[in-house]
Amino acid sequence: MPIDDSFASKRKVVGQHNGHNVWGPVDPPKVLGIHGTTVAVDWDVCNADGSCITACPVSLFDWFETPGNPLSEKKADPARESDCIFCMACVNVCPVKAIKVTSP
Repeated sequence: MPIDDSFASKRKVVGQHNGHNVWGPVDPPKVLGIHGTTVAVDWDVCNADGSCITACPVSLFDWFETPGNPLSEKKADPARESDCIFCMACVNVCPVKAIKVTSP
């Protein structure tokens, strides 16, 4: 199931991680929520394909270890979401549609 396009109106910010919002619910290691707002990655959908990391021309993403997560033990973290140039490369290459980019 892809990221919910309207997550920001349905979920609440439950914390911060590496300078970006985390949208709940969160119950590690199984439920990890959505990380980021401008560049949002649903960590409960992300399967660590890595195509977003390779495709991003501004190196916005980092790997983040998520040991014990049943889907994958690392996730694409939008660590520098403020650097996004809204090219949509990450959205276009994500095989599970775990990423939503919202331009200002």
